[in-house]
Amino acid sequence: MDGLKVSDANLVVYIHPSKANRVPQALRGELSSLLFKFNEAFDGVVLVYDILAQSESAKVLPGLSPYFGVKVKAKLLLFSPKPDMLLEGKVMKLRKESIHVIVLGFSYATIAEEDIRGEFRYKIKHGEEVFASSLHKRHVIKVGSMIRFLIKSFDEEILHISGSLIPANTGSVGWLDKHMNESSEMDRSNKKKRERESGREMEAHGSRVINEDYPPKKSKRQKLVEEF
Repeated sequence: MDGLKVSDANLVVYIHPSKANRVPQALRGELSSLLFKFNEAFDGVVLVYDILAQSESAKVLPGLSPYFGVKVKAKLLLFSPKPDMLLEGKVMKLRKESIHVIVLGFSYATIAEEDIRGEFRYKIKHGEEVFASSLHKRHVIKVGSMIRFLIKSFDEEILHISGSLIPANTGSVGWLDKHMNESSEMDRSNKKKRERESGREMEAHGSRVINEDYPPKKSKRQKLVEEF
């Protein structure tokens, strides 16, 4: 899935003097406050952090309540969705007008009716609302389905995504993956078939060349000897 990246960050974490004897816990507390919020400095939402190293010394900032800064090296897992990326999420709600999806358990996406390609038709099957493909009867999207969709826009403040199912490579993840595997196997089979046919054509061509020269043409000397 697009939108995920790992970043190595060099940070300075400011800690209150009252926590001077609990620096590791204070560092984790400050970094945890960054989780599941969009951070402009990292250009993404911090999902996970791992503290790799911290400095032994700290710089005290002057003021009425002087904090001290601790340098930290950390590895961050970021969610940074951009337009035209492909995301995957679970369908939580489905109506004729829209499909509502949750991504990574925290970010919500909406796919409006005009962003669902015409292949998908809204139906009620066995009392359940679905979008079913008119081209592939097994390609169905319903509540609980994992779908792959294109990002149109991302609201950094509320972490909301506007998505699209217009491209042909979007839809039910299960169906798409199976269809892609079948297509790959078919491509490999067709390639082998072409190679076999090409090999047979080469053999047939070689036989024709040999047959055209057989029996071998007689030289003028051989003809003269036979006439004599």
